[in-house]
Amino acid sequence: MLEYVIPGVKTLRLETLLLDYNGTIARDGRLVPGVAERIGRLAGDLRVVVLTADTHGTVRREMAALPVDVEVLEGCEGAQDKAKLEALMRCGAGTCVAMGNGRNDELMLRDAALSVAVMGDEGVAVGTLVAAQVAVRDINDGLDLLLEHGRLVATLRC
Repeated sequence: MLEYVIPGVKTLRLETLLLDYNGTIARDGRLVPGVAERIGRLAGDLRVVVLTADTHGTVRREMAALPVDVEVLEGCEGAQDKAKLEALMRCGAGTCVAMGNGRNDELMLRDAALSVAVMGDEGVAVGTLVAAQVAVRDINDGLDLLLEHGRLVATLRC
């Protein structure tokens, strides 16, 4: 578990990190450089779950060496946003941090205890950006918010 005391706001007690795959932690089906090392460090404190439709068919290979759970969203074409929200609810929304960039991440980010919209090379859907509490330039910046405790506190405090 990771705990962040946000002055004037609340205390976040996070147990699970939900990550969108394509567009967030992967570019064109390949893990973004630097992400594996950061996920490895966070996995000591958080359960890490990767959610994806696996458009490029690479998620299991790319994540094989990492301590993560991979959830491929099959058979939910056109309803991936609801499938991701259901995954968040199963994990306990009140103790989850969610990171994503696409329109199908909006519901998940809206209801997570901490939500991070990731710009990345694909950009970010406007609704997803609005649903997030924090926006970052790329996934490594987002993961560093969790690893470098003071950064997140400075961003969210009153």
